[in-house]
Amino acid sequence: MNKNWIFAIVLGVLIIVSVVQAVQLSSIKESISEGELSTGSATSTTNTAGSSSSSTSSSSSLSELPSMVGGC
Repeated sequence: MNKNWIFAIVLGVLIIVSVVQAVQLSSIKESISEGELSTGSATSTTNTAGSSSSSTSSSSSLSELPSMVGGC
């Protein structure tokens, strides 16, 4: 198979994927503007031993992020 055909096929697939994502983004934006979806954070009420320990460690590391980065 010619190298140019491979590049053309890959480029075509990338264009198709980007068009599909653009349509999905447009649909999500429309849903948000109509009030069907709300922006904000959702909280999970299901706590298991593994998820509670990992969420605790990640939330503590997120609270220390500005000092770790040394923000401007």
